[in-house]
Amino acid sequence: MIPLEEALKLTLSKTLEGSNFHKSLSILGSTGSIGTQTLDIVRARPENFRVTSLSAGRNLDLLVEQIVEFEPQIVSVQNNEDISTLKSMLSGKFTPPTIVGGDEGIVEVARDKNSDTLVTGIVGAAGLKPTIEGIKGGKDIALANKETLIAGGPVVVPLVSKHGVNMLPADSEHSAIFQSLQGCPPGGLAKVVLTASGGAFRDFTKDELFSLCETDPSAVLAKATTHPNWDMGAKITLDSATMCNKGLEVIEAHYLFGASYSDIDIVVHPQSIVHSMVEMRDTSAIAQMGWADMRLPLVYSLSWPHRIPMPYKRLNLAEIGSLTFKAPDLLKYPCIDLCYSAGSMGGTMTAVLNAANEQANSMYRGGSAGLGFLDIPRLIEGAMEGAREGGVYVKEGVELEDILRADEWAREWVERKAGEGMGKKVLSV
Repeated sequence: MIPLEEALKLTLSKTLEGSNFHKSLSILGSTGSIGTQTLDIVRARPENFRVTSLSAGRNLDLLVEQIVEFEPQIVSVQNNEDISTLKSMLSGKFTPPTIVGGDEGIVEVARDKNSDTLVTGIVGAAGLKPTIEGIKGGKDIALANKETLIAGGPVVVPLVSKHGVNMLPADSEHSAIFQSLQGCPPGGLAKVVLTASGGAFRDFTKDELFSLCETDPSAVLAKATTHPNWDMGAKITLDSATMCNKGLEVIEAHYLFGASYSDIDIVVHPQSIVHSMVEMRDTSAIAQMGWADMRLPLVYSLSWPHRIPMPYKRLNLAEIGSLTFKAPDLLKYPCIDLCYSAGSMGGTMTAVLNAANEQANSMYRGGSAGLGFLDIPRLIEGAMEGAREGGVYVKEGVELEDILRADEWAREWVERKAGEGMGKKVLSV
C-alpha cells in the first residue's frame, strides 16, 4: 500500500545508502510460523534487526527461549492466567521484561514505542485491532495477516494514508506483486496475476472430489489439512484446500495495489516457484520467482527497499526442470467466486465473508456439527445472503464498529446454522 511513484523514489534513494540500516521489531504471534521465521531473519541479520516486543499464544516453553535469546522489553501472552506462570519460568534468568496478557496485552505490544515496524503474524480477524493500533502509532506494517485488509480494508486503507506509514506485504503472493512493481511508473499496471499451488485437491477432478466427500469424508478432512508444498498452520492449509485463501488474496490485492477485481486473475501453478506476476500496459509480464520459502517475502517486507544477503539456497531453474500453469476450476472451488462477489460488493461484506469462512473452517477442522468439506462454501454463501437480508451489510461510510459487528454476526450465524444441520441446505454445488 505504497504509491508506485513514491516506492520508486524511495527505492532509488535508499539503495544508495547500502544495507547499513537498523529496524526495531514488534512481533505479533512470535511462536507461530510467521513469528519463528521472522526471528530466524533477526538471528541471521542482527546488524539490521532487533526485537523490542513479542506477543504469543500459549506455547510458553518456546516463548521463554525467545525471551532469553532476544531480550524483548514487553511480552504479551494470550491468557492472563499465564502471566504468573511465565514470570516463574523466567525467574532467576535475568531481569524479566514487562509481561502483559489478553487482548489488551497484544495491543500494548502493537503500540510499543521502542519499535518502528510491526510484524503481524496472528492468523484471522484477531489481528485487525492491534494492526490498527500499530498504524496509529506510526509504525510500518509487515503484513502477514491478510484478514487485516480483507475484513478491515475500508477502515485500514484510509488510516495508512492518514498516518503516513508503509504497509508491506509479507506473504509470498503479494510480496511477489510488490517486488514486480518496483520501477513501474504510475498508470503502468494493467493486471495482477496471483499464482496458487492448488492445495490438497489440485490433482482431483471436481467429480472425484465431490464423490470422495460423500463416500469418505474422514479421508477428505485428513487430506484437506495437509498441504503438498508448504508447512503452514492448520487454518491456512484448509483455506488452501478450498482455495478460499486465493479468493481472499484477490481482495487483499485489491486493497494493497488498487487493482479492480476485473484486473485480478488466479492461475494454478503447482510448483510454487513463480509466486505471482504483473502485466503492464504494454503487455509485458513481470514475475517474481524463488523457492517455496516463507522467509523470502518476510525478508523483503522487513528490509525494503534494501536487498540484504541471506544464507538461503539459490534458485536453480535447471534443477526445477519445468513449470506448469492452468486455470482454476471454479465449480470445484466455489469459494473463489464467493470472494470475488464479496469484494465487488465492498463495504462490510468482505468482513462477513472472512468471518464466515473462519468459523466454518474452524468447526470443520474440529469435527463440529458433522460438517463436511463442501459445507464450508455453503455456509459462507448463506452468511453473505443473510447479511444483506438482515441489515448487517453496510456499503458506504464503514466504521470499525460496523466491521466488528459484521464479523461477530457472521460467526454466530454460521455456528447456529451448522448446529441446525443447515449447511447442505444453503448452497447447491
